[in-house]
Amino acid sequence: MPQVEQFFHLFRSDISQLPVPEKFTFPFYYEPSELAKCAALELQDYLNGQTDFAHNFGLDDKEDGLQIGKMFGVLVVKNSEGKLGYLAAVSGKLGGKNQHTFFVPPIFDMLTTNSFFLLEEDEINQLNRSIEHLEESEKLENAKESLEECKSIYVEKLASMRALHKKNKADRKYSREAQKTVLNESDYAEFIDDLIKQSYRDQHHYDVLKKESQEQTLLAEENLSKLVSEINGLKDFRKKKSSELQLRLFEQYQFLNAFGEKKDVLSIFKEKLAIQPPAGAGECAAPKLLQYAFTHQLQPIALAEFWWGKSPSLEVRKHKNYYPACRGKCEPILGHMLQGLKIDDNPMLQTVAIDVDLEIIYEDDDLLVINKPSELLSVPGIQVKDSVQTRILERFPDLHEPVIIHRLDMSTSGIMLLAKNKLAHQLIQDQFIQHTIEKRYTALLDGLIPEKSGLIDLPLRVDLDDRPRQVVCYTHGKSAQTKYKIVQIENNKTRIHFYPLTGRTHQLRVHSAHHLGLNTAIVGDDLYGNRADRLHLHAGFIRFSHPTTKQRLTFEIADPF
Repeated sequence: MPQVEQFFHLFRSDISQLPVPEKFTFPFYYEPSELAKCAALELQDYLNGQTDFAHNFGLDDKEDGLQIGKMFGVLVVKNSEGKLGYLAAVSGKLGGKNQHTFFVPPIFDMLTTNSFFLLEEDEINQLNRSIEHLEESEKLENAKESLEECKSIYVEKLASMRALHKKNKADRKYSREAQKTVLNESDYAEFIDDLIKQSYRDQHHYDVLKKESQEQTLLAEENLSKLVSEINGLKDFRKKKSSELQLRLFEQYQFLNAFGEKKDVLSIFKEKLAIQPPAGAGECAAPKLLQYAFTHQLQPIALAEFWWGKSPSLEVRKHKNYYPACRGKCEPILGHMLQGLKIDDNPMLQTVAIDVDLEIIYEDDDLLVINKPSELLSVPGIQVKDSVQTRILERFPDLHEPVIIHRLDMSTSGIMLLAKNKLAHQLIQDQFIQHTIEKRYTALLDGLIPEKSGLIDLPLRVDLDDRPRQVVCYTHGKSAQTKYKIVQIENNKTRIHFYPLTGRTHQLRVHSAHHLGLNTAIVGDDLYGNRADRLHLHAGFIRFSHPTTKQRLTFEIADPF
């Protein structure tokens, strides 16, 4: 089939000596195979020299326009003749198009001429323009001003009348007392009757004005309400149209797996997570690649995805770095698509530190100070139970939770404080909350940074589409601050001390790697940088007050790297 030949790329490089993986790549945590790396390099070579499309990746400072880096993927496959080659894909659109000469097509092309999506989108855009026209119309502005003016006028009139009636009441009271000794009993009674009538007359005048105020305000409100109702009606209709369009789109995204079974994206997400699919589900590179392979009887061998171009403003993405498939959009889809393939074991379920002893460096009746090894959880996970907490409770069966006062990331080594009783836990935790505990981390950065010391202030929140990754977010992020000081330069790498002023998840890792931070990832950071033997981040120093003696204690452990 000519279409298969178009997207099935034979290796230009000599791959005869490269091993063929026995199992397919576990897409959410992997080191690319040599075959996948070779395919990725050939794709990168194509991107450097291609003239098939125009897109500003942000790699050339002289190029004008919007800069957008993209995620690309390669899938090593074997065809029916037993030949190895690869497919290439891009996540989302590229150069404003879905169809390209080098990349496999999307699961569903929304941009096809006269497609239902474009037609419906045009209707929705027309609704947007109508709503915008009404919201910005002079008629609506005049109705708002008329209502405010009406309210203001009658508030002033009513206030003036209340002031006048208050004065009238005071005058009547004075007259009533003054005439008591002047008039005879009959005349005084008639005089009082007249004062009462004056009071009723004032109240009547106020009631009339109040009713007039209510009627005029109601008319102004009804006039404004008609205009607002028209706008809200259009908005409700737009919402209905958008929802219907989204559901119709979901129906088009039908995903195959190795068994030949097909499921639409709506069913996949409902069965897996009982939620609606997020926007863009199915548009990432990995599902596109697998769909094309299954549709054209190509056997998937290995997968790799890499970032090409400038990093987004929120996330940490490095040019040419490999990245796992995202969990928010891809995990449910790939969970279906990979059925029928032999997959590499999930490395995240392997207890790497199972044979590493947990060193206790201090112990008394109130607390424990330990040296946590790298790749050991602080507390049990959903699937991996081995952790500092479980090991300590096994070693000290008389202890009761909570024992963990603070946590270190699984990949971070170093000093942790544990409590032996609730009072010690509370008193030390209070010191963390009040920021009276001094902490110092040591890291080895994968490059050089210009400033010898400074403060990084970048608010962080979780990446909702790719937990547990964190992103910089000035709108919804929590404050995160880190002081730093360079220790020394080693083989074009920077040994640095971090002094975190807050304790956010992955704070030091993101502050190191993000382009608004140090723009240099920690060596071995498999989330925000590149893999190595381990994450070169170590909690090496802590100073705090003992919960009972109040003595200031200091602990320091040398860097293990």
